[in-house]
Amino acid sequence: MLSLPKKVEIIEVGPRDGLQNEKNRVPTEVKLRFIRALQDAGVSEMELTSFVSPKWVPQMGDAADIMAGAKRTGRPFVLAPNERGIADARAAGAENIAVFVGVTDAFNKKNINRTTEESMKQLAPQIRKLKEDGLFVRACISTAFHCPFEGPVDTERTVSLCRRFAELGADELSVADTIGMATPEESYRLFSRLKEELPDILLTAHFHDTRKMALANIFAALQAGVSRFDTSAGGLGGCPFAPGATGNVATEDVVNMLERMGIETGISVDGICRAVDEVVSHVSRPIATGMYTLYKNGQRIG
Repeated sequence: MLSLPKKVEIIEVGPRDGLQNEKNRVPTEVKLRFIRALQDAGVSEMELTSFVSPKWVPQMGDAADIMAGAKRTGRPFVLAPNERGIADARAAGAENIAVFVGVTDAFNKKNINRTTEESMKQLAPQIRKLKEDGLFVRACISTAFHCPFEGPVDTERTVSLCRRFAELGADELSVADTIGMATPEESYRLFSRLKEELPDILLTAHFHDTRKMALANIFAALQAGVSRFDTSAGGLGGCPFAPGATGNVATEDVVNMLERMGIETGISVDGICRAVDEVVSHVSRPIATGMYTLYKNGQRIG
């Protein structure tokens, strides 16, 4: 076993990525209770919401209300896809902005109706301005491994896009297995390459659990030197523009694995499960992650 970190940072994406594709409309107050419970569980970095068109992602239509009602602790992120979204996010008081681009043109066109290159040209001045104003910029890289429309993605395409964000001054790269097709070998190869190429940027791995390989992919990323992971309480999530993408890897299962390996997260598994209780009756699919199932069966788990 290669050297593993002593501590891992968990970035909770449930309130945004976890709920954006939910068919049921989740009330704003329920989202706020969910956020508060996640904070109580020890989460310090979290995607709160996204400033996107409510026409295309109606679940996020209450972004300004979420920003107004959520307690600002740690590092709260909001997602903003373009100049309008960034302006709205800043007007709502956001200081940590996440932008996103797909490695493949086909995915990017389905998502935001632009090629990858068109998106980068549009985002470049926005990122520079955000950095000039002292804000934190997180760049989310979609379809880093596989694309639902183009198939396997060459490692160098992903590395090249990540390098461009780093050159623009992005503080963090969140590199995503958007449709959950990556293998541990692919995870280790890409993240080893990124750690070698971009040693000074925060590097975060984002795995979906479509084929139940997310925990294995996280272990491979740990061995590649990654110590930051996006996870979603209850395994909630999916992408409305990526056919076949199911939920994100569950926060409670990741924390359980890491803590049992002696890797500190500062997060309570029981606390995450209590947070899931706040939304479970409002989502359309059953939540049956390993640790949440134990919790519901009355077993003390953390």
